[in-house]
Amino acid sequence: CSAGTKETAFVSAVTAAGLVHSVTRSCSAGNMTECSCDVTLRHGGSASEGWHWGGCSDDIHYGMAFSRKFLDAPYKNITGKSGSGLAAMNLHNNEAGRQAVAKLMSVDCRCHGVSGSCAVKTCWKTMSSFEKIGRFLKDKYENSIQISDRLKKKLRRKEKSQRKIPIGKEDLLYVNKSPNYCVEDQKLGIPGTQGRECNRTSQGPDGCNLLCCGRGYNTHVVRHVERCECKFVWCCYVRCRRCETMTDVHTCK
Repeated sequence: CSAGTKETAFVSAVTAAGLVHSVTRSCSAGNMTECSCDVTLRHGGSASEGWHWGGCSDDIHYGMAFSRKFLDAPYKNITGKSGSGLAAMNLHNNEAGRQAVAKLMSVDCRCHGVSGSCAVKTCWKTMSSFEKIGRFLKDKYENSIQISDRLKKKLRRKEKSQRKIPIGKEDLLYVNKSPNYCVEDQKLGIPGTQGRECNRTSQGPDGCNLLCCGRGYNTHVVRHVERCECKFVWCCYVRCRRCETMTDVHTCK
């Protein structure tokens, strides 16, 4: 990706979130000596409401600290005006990824009691699936905010008319507009989409309408020959038929 685009913002956030998620999972599983379950919740809960903390709550504090130490250090060492805006942007997007993991924490419970009456519940905190965290960050990517590359006291929106609107810690920020990923650009390492195989019936990102960027697509027939309807014959060999199928393959113009 080109530096400072919304795509690099998304990659930064997903990487930081993934590190928190992976390390925290390892902590909960007992695979690391430096951390374990969240011990602060062990004696809490509400007996009058029929539940208490138990099990192994995911303790994201160690995962968050590890992610900050591992990913943020390179950007904190950058000095000079030329790189400071991008560095601040990357630091913000890293933290936005971590905040997504924290925001989407949920509480799971297990019932206890005669015949599953649920008279008492044991509850624990757990992280959401990474798929759910990814969808949350994808939404933030779709609504990312362009900021000024001139860093003053703090990050500012590029649009002067919107500068009074605060930037949230979960928002993804970018400095530079994205290049045209439809067209090949060897300098930026963009392969373009010409010749890419696409799905004619899909409305998603793999669909020909979106992937071919409005240029249309070519269709050609591909012949597949394979062994099929194989049977074991006593004794001792396998007899198969030779099956031939024809499929349409669509590639972007």
